[in-house]
Amino acid sequence: MRLLLVEDDPNVAGVLAETFQAEGHRTTVKRTGEAALAYLESERPDAIILDIKLPNMNGVEVLRAIRVTDATLPVIVVSGHATPAQLAEARRLGVTEIIGKPDILNHFTEALARTERKARASRTRPGDSAQAE
Repeated sequence: MRLLLVEDDPNVAGVLAETFQAEGHRTTVKRTGEAALAYLESERPDAIILDIKLPNMNGVEVLRAIRVTDATLPVIVVSGHATPAQLAEARRLGVTEIIGKPDILNHFTEALARTERKARASRTRPGDSAQAE
């Protein structure tokens, strides 16, 4: 999968990106919400891994901006410091998964598999007419 990792801590971003790439995912890292949104103007990854605690623009604000233009893009929120209100807002905005940061390496593979299944199911809903070219 093509992943966009939005994480401001360079050490955490490096470890996560290496892990995702070792699992076969093409991973692009952006360190701010603004940089992630700029990237999304020209690229559409298969999923986004989004930290809640970011400088200037937090992850919920980034998710809100994403949902304005793309209601179906899978977003997995990760955070060790999200408030209950932030998590509730992320759920309201249609986040695909929420994973606590200490657990991301343990639970990411399962979360991504669920995300892939949901994406496939939404592309092949009954009644949809897909034609091969």
